[in-house]
Amino acid sequence: MLSIVPECSISTLRAGICLLYTSPGGLSLERIFALFPNLRERLSSQGTKLSGGEQQMLAIARILRTGARLLLLDEPTEGLAPVIIQQIRDTIGMLKAQGFTVLLVEQNFHFAATVADRHYVMEHGRIVDEFSTPELKANMGKLHEYLGV
Repeated sequence: MLSIVPECSISTLRAGICLLYTSPGGLSLERIFALFPNLRERLSSQGTKLSGGEQQMLAIARILRTGARLLLLDEPTEGLAPVIIQQIRDTIGMLKAQGFTVLLVEQNFHFAATVADRHYVMEHGRIVDEFSTPELKANMGKLHEYLGV
């Protein structure tokens, strides 16, 4: 995940100052604000003054401005309010529908089950099992064992 830069405000995102790289294929700010309306409301706020959910939105927005078509998201819901988790879920779904590839590392199984097409279970850094979304229901017992539920 990209870190939040103290000098980075939403308005400097407009100028491209907060981006590591810029690309002509990046999403426009209007599309970013359509995905994350909270960011438009916080245009003059420094990145470090944003809530955890808003910082996560800003980090995703920065990636989307680069033109990347592959997003690597590491625990994007950790510590976030349910309303923000729903917004991130909706955003991931929309990005997938537009052809983006999302690699999600997430301990929140219920969240991952709603957005992922394939699920991999890791133990001690090794993949020990995998399921497609349609296979999840038939394998809930095995998943509960893996997850310690």
